[in-house]
Amino acid sequence: MGALLSEAERSYVDQVGRYFARQYAVAPVVGRVVGWLLICEPPRQTAAAIAAGLGISRSAVGSAVTTLESWGMAERTRPPGERADRVAIRSGFGVDSLEASAEYAALAALARTGLELLADAPPARRARLAELAAFGEFLTERMPTIAAEWRVRRDELRAAGVLPGPD
Repeated sequence: MGALLSEAERSYVDQVGRYFARQYAVAPVVGRVVGWLLICEPPRQTAAAIAAGLGISRSAVGSAVTTLESWGMAERTRPPGERADRVAIRSGFGVDSLEASAEYAALAALARTGLELLADAPPARRARLAELAAFGEFLTERMPTIAAEWRVRRDELRAAGVLPGPD
């Protein structure tokens, strides 16, 4: 994919940017970089190529990529003999996030701490914390099963030719 996006590609990249801004309260540029990385060719791009393609600064790309790396969604690699990193969406990001139940366990623990704090409070006051704790525990229990179910489904889709094989 050259530095110029078609109108449809630009619209898609902007839609992804708006989605990330709404869903994750980040600057739209983070989502625009995701959108670019989902449709660009080749799939591993330098910061300069991303910046040129999106018409943004390299520093904005760097900040966005740092955010995406902290989420485990993007990765930087440097091919031997090259001077610039290449950035790509990390393969397996989706299923890895399903297995990362520590976030939900921490949320449940935080809610349990709140319940201890309000041990003598009326049940109505404790209800929000109790539900949040139960929800976090439910997700902690269920996410590994959902990840395993996804792997089975993904393998079925690959075998049927609907999804490509692994990289």
